[in-house]
Parts: sequence; C-alpha cells; structure tokens
Amino acid sequence: MIKGVILDLGGTVLHFEGEWRDVLAQARAVLAARLKAGGLDLDEATFSETYGRYVEQFYRQHQHDWAEYTAAHILRLCLKDMGVAGVPDALIEEGLRAMFLDEESWWRPFDDTLPTLQRLHAEGYRLGLISNASDEGNVQRLIDNAGLRPWLDPVIVSAAVGIRKPNPRIFEMVLESWGLPPEQVVMVGDTLGADILGAQFSGLRSVWATMEADNPANAAHRDHIIPDATIATLSELPDLLARWNGARPK
Repeated sequence: MIKGVILDLGGTVLHFEGEWRDVLAQARAVLAARLKAGGLDLDEATFSETYGRYVEQFYRQHQHDWAEYTAAHILRLCLKDMGVAGVPDALIEEGLRAMFLDEESWWRPFDDTLPTLQRLHAEGYRLGLISNASDEGNVQRLIDNAGLRPWLDPVIVSAAVGIRKPNPRIFEMVLESWGLPPEQVVMVGDTLGADILGAQFSGLRSVWATMEADNPANAAHRDHIIPDATIATLSELPDLLARWNGARPK
C-alpha cells in the first residue's frame, strides 16, 4: 500500500521557461557585477568564465561521490584560484542570492502541478520533496514562489544535508520523518540516474516523469535503469497510485 510520495523539483513539479545557457550566462554576469560592486577587484568576463568551469567541475564530481558542494563553497574556491581571498560571508551570500534570484524568475509550476498535489493530499497521501541543488535558499524560494509549501513536508535540499540523490541516506531522511517503510513510499522524478536509481537503492517504488526528461544523461541510462512506471504528465500519478493500491481510479 503506497502511503507516501516523494517528489523531485525541477522537471517534475516545476519547469524552466527560458533558454538554459542564456539564463545561466546572465545570472553569472549578475553575480560578477554584484561582487565587483561589493569591492572585489574582478574582470567580470574572466570571472564568469572561470566560475562556470568550477560549477561544471563540481557537477561532474558529484555524479561520482553523491556529495553536495554548496554554491558558496564553489564560489570561494573560484575566487581563491583567481587570487581573491578573505571575502566577507555577507558579500558571498549577497552575490549568490542575486544570481539565483535572476534564475528563479524563469521557473513555473506545470499546469497540473497544484491540482495534482491537492488531489493527492485529499486522498490521504503524505507528500515530500527532495531536491539536488547547491543552494538551499534557492530551492525554498522556488517552492514558495510556486505556492507548493502547503503540500510538502518534509522538504530536503542536498545543499543543507551534504549528500545528493541517488545516495540512499537522503531518501531515508524522508522515511524517518514519516515513520513509513520504503515499500509504502514512491519516488517521482525526471532523472533516471538520481531519482529512479536512488529509489531503487532505497527500496522505494519509482515513477519516471518524462515531461522534460529528454536529455543526454537520461539517454545514457535508459536501457539499464528501469522505473516501475512512467508518466508523461503529473496528473497521471493519482490514478497510477490508485491502481497500485488496488483501488479503482477516479
């Protein structure tokens, strides 16, 4: 009997409406400008390029060790490499907040996200969220901006706990919060190598949400990470769970 549903954030309950590369470039330019305005001696173009390389380096790293490296940590390493040390914490936080706020304006809930969460909640399911992200504040603001807060408890962000999906421990945190065994919980996400593999490692059922799942990372895993079910819209989820629980879909 499925009693709990863990959701991923980006690509599962939220979608990105901009051109990702352009938005990232603009956001990093905002970060560079804010740091320079705060008194750092930076060439903005050089910084943006260097910071981008650091972000890519750590993205590749956490694919192997399932550890989270926060945006603040990465930024400090980048600045140190550029000969800029002793940067006040307040300036680091201010710069990153400005960068992420620039990106956040491009995220929107799917049209069926809120109706689906409302229906699942009304049907008695526990709902939580796990997000792989380098900045906890970024995720918490996205949740509030989209009006998702009333439906999700707990919300676990990898930046806050130091580990990422598919590490089983991050799934266990939700199970412990709910007091549910893994066989009573399903993970719903768009990333085979994080959401679906993590669910399998943790003994959860898995649902692959394919609304925005057409990317090289998923293509590389498609033949050997097999979800228990696949949905093309989030609104398919309640009826799927009803079938698994032996009930007649509404």
